[in-house]
Amino acid sequence: MMKKLIMAFGSALMLISCAGVPGTSQALENANILILGEDADTDTVPRNSRVFKRTLDAMADELNNQGFRIFDETAVTMDMAQGRSRRADHELIDIAKSISRPPIDIGVLFQIYGSAKDKSYKTNLKIRVSGRLLNIRTGQRYGNFEYESPREWYAPRNCQRDCLLEAVGKYSKILGAEVASVLGEKLRETVGDGGAGENAGQPDSYSLIFSGFSPNQILDIEEYLVVFTGYKEHRPGYTGNRRAEFWYTTHSKHSRLLRNIRKMFSHLGMKAHVSASGNEIKISRI
Repeated sequence: MMKKLIMAFGSALMLISCAGVPGTSQALENANILILGEDADTDTVPRNSRVFKRTLDAMADELNNQGFRIFDETAVTMDMAQGRSRRADHELIDIAKSISRPPIDIGVLFQIYGSAKDKSYKTNLKIRVSGRLLNIRTGQRYGNFEYESPREWYAPRNCQRDCLLEAVGKYSKILGAEVASVLGEKLRETVGDGGAGENAGQPDSYSLIFSGFSPNQILDIEEYLVVFTGYKEHRPGYTGNRRAEFWYTTHSKHSRLLRNIRKMFSHLGMKAHVSASGNEIKISRI
């Protein structure tokens, strides 16, 4: 009976889209990616350096341009009050595993090494950026790559702190983009297009939080969520007796998603209060 109601609901609202449901040939086809800097080694450039930031931005831009879904560490770890430098690998991986909005699938971990040797007429620079791909959930490695600066790269003679930071930052972002380019190719070979195909578009993701609903009611709601127009995927987060959270990805606009949620409850014969702030949508049973 419930399936018939759902099909009628989908037909009435024109919510079923044959082209909107993604294929399942790749387990990580729609991977959420987080770039993390490894700086526990005191020989590496620390996280709080402008060199680090320029390199990180260059890597994120490159992977974004390839169509992958990249999330900013600061933005998705606001509740953890992150900001420390010199973090060990196990801490970075634990941070990535702890993020639920969105759940992180793949970590891009990178390191920056830099040194300078002053000569009478110039300052020789030696810079290296290395990166690796890690499945955050399973620990599986998908590959690594490193790129060193050519001998022709140098800074002016008597190049002091600010001068060196600018010179090293200028070159390290080039190396970072190159490393990200190769890692992107390795990632695509491993998990497919990562949602980067021509038909993928640019989906948006939302945190859906349901309060006051029983587990059976949540099951009914979940069956409706997957037939909304533009549906791409959803992942369960916390689930309890009266609360359930989902990370929901769709091609639909924010306003249309809200309308569909409200119509869903009307069709289910339930009363609910729906509120939204940014990408968080809270639904409370009345």
